Amino acid sequence: MATVHHWTGQEAHALRLALRMSVRGFAEHLGVAARTVAKWDQLLAATEPRPDTQAILDTALARADAAVHLRFETLLSEAGRPAAGPGRRVTASGPRAWEYESWTDDLDRVVVALSRQNFAFADNLLARWLNRFKPPELDDKGLYLLARSTALRGDLQRDQGAVLGPLSAQHSYAGARSVFAQLDIPRRIAQLDLSLAVVAEMSSKLDVAARHYESLAVDDRLSRRDRARARLWVGTALSKDGNHDYAARVMMAATREFEDLSEPDDWSVAHQKLALAHRGVGDLGAALHFIDIARSTGVTDSPMQRVRLDTAHGHILLSDPATRDDGLHVLDDAAKLATKFGLSHQLRSIESIRRTSEGAPGPRRR
Repeated sequence: MATVHHWTGQEAHALRLALRMSVRGFAEHLGVAARTVAKWDQLLAATEPRPDTQAILDTALARADAAVHLRFETLLSEAGRPAAGPGRRVTASGPRAWEYESWTDDLDRVVVALSRQNFAFADNLLARWLNRFKPPELDDKGLYLLARSTALRGDLQRDQGAVLGPLSAQHSYAGARSVFAQLDIPRRIAQLDLSLAVVAEMSSKLDVAARHYESLAVDDRLSRRDRARARLWVGTALSKDGNHDYAARVMMAATREFEDLSEPDDWSVAHQKLALAHRGVGDLGAALHFIDIARSTGVTDSPMQRVRLDTAHGHILLSDPATRDDGLHVLDDAAKLATKFGLSHQLRSIESIRRTSEGAPGPRRR
């Protein structure tokens, strides 16, 4: 946000225009004589307000909104002020208020783009801000936006399958967590811990992921919904590690929590994961029951969720020799959609399911 180190008639005139006030209106706003304002307009940089009036102008500028600041800085720039070097009169520390507003709006757009797997657009918006400012230039609000941007880049990288390495979700999440720790925001720190546990699970570090999920499922820093998600993901890690019976019990507890919270999308995802846990123990009847619930109840119809649902459905169908061909067809459709939206992690999962199913006997029906 702009500050004026020493006011002249030039800066006072620019502030009047930025506020879109008449000479008389500006004089009343400041509590000075109209002829004083007229003098500033006439003499510009050749006159200087009195020290007490300088303080009044400081207050008027500080109380102005972001749009006024933008107009004020633009007017001074067009008038050739501030100039570079020691004579500079107007400075800005880091981003201006209007830039913070634009940054916040862009992050809201990133969230929507990620929900639709529009990765190129999301990446472009994030790069606009992450490449624009260095941390030392930012105050606490700027650092918060930087950390949030970095966390969203982690979500982007995770959804694209870039899990480990210097340009990965793990690296971005760790960076965002460090900034939130610097700002001392416990809830955001815990959310990043949850994201890092997801990365561990995706990297096949199932024991590590399960332990992290278990601790976060009872962590008061998280919201009730996030704690329920952690409980659900405990079940996911257990199921991937072959502990399907206990996984199903843990997932069912999370499912009841989502129902109590009126979270239909999370409730649908929980049924999808329950279906896979029952497939793991060979109960294909229960698996089909739960996947049908998941497919019919989800509110968000994003490409990512469609691929996940179809992958789970195909996996279950593939487990029964009688429905193997149907399962392959469903997996083919899921693979095409994953390819279209660049969902490489899901593609690898689909290929792994295909390879595992080749020549393997199907689980028994109950």
